[in-house]
Amino acid sequence: MRICRFDDNRLGVVRDGRVHDVTAALDALPPCRYPLPAFDPLVANLDKVRARIEALLPSAPSKGVDEVVFLSPVASPGKLVAAPVNYLKHLAEARADAGVHHDNQILEIQRIGLFLKATSSLVGPGAGVAVRHHDRRNDHEIELAVIIGEAGVGIRKEDAWKHVAGYSIGLDMTVRGPEERSLRKSVDSYSVLGPWMVTADEMGDPTALDFCLKVNGQVRQQANTRDLVLGIPELIEFASAFYTLHPGDVLYTGTPEGVGPVVPGDQILAEFQGIGQMSVAVRPAQAA
Repeated sequence: MRICRFDDNRLGVVRDGRVHDVTAALDALPPCRYPLPAFDPLVANLDKVRARIEALLPSAPSKGVDEVVFLSPVASPGKLVAAPVNYLKHLAEARADAGVHHDNQILEIQRIGLFLKATSSLVGPGAGVAVRHHDRRNDHEIELAVIIGEAGVGIRKEDAWKHVAGYSIGLDMTVRGPEERSLRKSVDSYSVLGPWMVTADEMGDPTALDFCLKVNGQVRQQANTRDLVLGIPELIEFASAFYTLHPGDVLYTGTPEGVGPVVPGDQILAEFQGIGQMSVAVRPAQAA
């Protein structure tokens, strides 16, 4: 199933190029009171919501995918976990390009570990990327995003797959500079997720997916998930060795070579085999 959020926080299912409005399925969610849970209620109750969706779909109204504005398919993640330099060619690229490394030591992922991005940086493709720090490079990084469905800590890689709810396309946008990585990657709108979540049962095997990123129609990044240094099970094992993973947590799995700058007015097209594509406009950030 391809589940999305669209327009004014509507819930949808994408089929045959149309978005079917199944917002009424949210009635299957248990009520929440303060303090709010540290996980995404929709993802945590996905089985209940899907059962309600199946009942609603035959009569659900629909719109074309080009008639809606896609939000992030995950509304309330507890964490955005990201994997740096998880493709060998990108590791070589980062070490060779001073515009990327800024005299920071670029270590292998096994040594440098993972990092967190602020959840306030999360948007859907319809919001676009709002560039700040125009005097610096602001780079695109396409990634497979893994959405956690079952909580766990100390997860063994052999058990990792059962903790996955689904997959989406991620853009890990980056301001280049000397500061610590998570600061430069946590700017508002610098974590794009979308255009929908493909549930794990529909996705099948995510370990050999072709993907690419284009800017204004020009291919910038092109690779396959088989080239990941640490695969999805290893990343889940690595992350859960340090903190509990909760439903709705998003794992950005890393980007391949070809990262490069974008500026306001550019249009990013991110495509993933088995998921689809999302178009993301680049614009200047609004002054407070």
